[in-house]
Amino acid sequence: MPVPVPRQRAIPAVESGQALAAMPAQGGGPLKEEANRTEAVAQNTGGTTLTLLLIEDDPAGSPVLPELQDASGTSIRVRTARNLTEAERLLTDDVHCILLDLALPAPGRANAATGDGAGTDELAVLRHVLQLAPRHAVLALTASGDAERGTEAVRVGAQDYLFRDELDGRLLSRAIRYAVERKRSLTTERKLAEGRMRAQENRRLERGLLPTPLLDGSTLRFAARYRPGRSRALLGGDFYDTVRTPDGTVHAMIGDVCGHGPDEAALGVELRIAWRALTLAGLCGDELLGTLQEVLEHERSDDEIFATLCTVDIAPDGRRAGLCLAGHPAPLVAGPDRPAELLPYDNNGPALGLLKGARWPRMQVELGAEWSLMLYTDGLIEGRVGSGGERLGQEGLVEMVRRQLASGLTGEALLRAAVNEVRQLNGGELTDDVAVVLLDRGV
Repeated sequence: MPVPVPRQRAIPAVESGQALAAMPAQGGGPLKEEANRTEAVAQNTGGTTLTLLLIEDDPAGSPVLPELQDASGTSIRVRTARNLTEAERLLTDDVHCILLDLALPAPGRANAATGDGAGTDELAVLRHVLQLAPRHAVLALTASGDAERGTEAVRVGAQDYLFRDELDGRLLSRAIRYAVERKRSLTTERKLAEGRMRAQENRRLERGLLPTPLLDGSTLRFAARYRPGRSRALLGGDFYDTVRTPDGTVHAMIGDVCGHGPDEAALGVELRIAWRALTLAGLCGDELLGTLQEVLEHERSDDEIFATLCTVDIAPDGRRAGLCLAGHPAPLVAGPDRPAELLPYDNNGPALGLLKGARWPRMQVELGAEWSLMLYTDGLIEGRVGSGGERLGQEGLVEMVRRQLASGLTGEALLRAAVNEVRQLNGGELTDDVAVVLLDRGV
């Protein structure tokens, strides 16, 4: 570490009529090279009183200033610490900037001027201060002509560096305000970058949690539409899935966890994965729903949380199906000679998580040779109709789907039109999650 040059005994006060352009061109680090930018910074933040913590070890307290002023005339308070122990005590939340003498010995090291215990890291004291004050702006003070060391200080984390022998009040005032604003800008950019990264990770995670239907070997056509109610989310409390078991039966499910937050979305994913595993293991009907209720009771964060569920198991010949409802709206079925209508819902059992020992009867329904089966969550039928408080409801959905089928819409186009019309009737975005599944069998 080079022997520090003698320091000035005082930093001159601000000369109100002096312009930055009139200063010597050499020295001063990146600040002088960005004079116009720092002038704008000083103007934009004028009126804010800043506090400077000066860390230097001169026993006489050499560059202690009772008052500094920036270009706008705003006072800059100054505190002085002779070592890092004092600096830590004086480093309160109202300190905006630290002016650090790089010649100050780092903790555990003797003064470099004596040569006792000198290490190889000339910026150890700066690294210590940056660790001590990660949220504060830091200005490095170095010997005149030691630009290389100053540049390295900026690379390590300081906002700027200044030459000790060329320092005056106006330059210091500008440097303080520029460093504070640069630190704020970097902090904001880092938080935005972290936020974007978290959002990207969440989207990748949520996209990976959405189901991929397992329908290999089936002649049924599958389509789905999903719109979470949470802003900027890909996954909500609604969930669905479709699988084909080795015997040729196609199983479909749609459900809704009460609530709209990330915890409800996570619980919906758990229930969907459990449903798929249990279905592939051979469970069906009441036995399947009873096991899913046990999963919900163990995984929910609150005893008040419940989930509605609709399951259908379509026979290998495609002409009939078993239907179980756990507090969920009944599906719609339509065919060439069969207007859209609701499947029976008289034996609708309670939602999962409401009653211990509940039962969910499995109803046998006839589908016919050619049909379309639509499963949906209540977000599709609870949107408002017009400016009043009336809801679309199941009957309104039936009439809407009848009209859309009559116009020739099928598959993805039918689901897209249904969701868009519900939004239009609601007068804007729906606040609840929406999931719709469509299974078609042609001849």
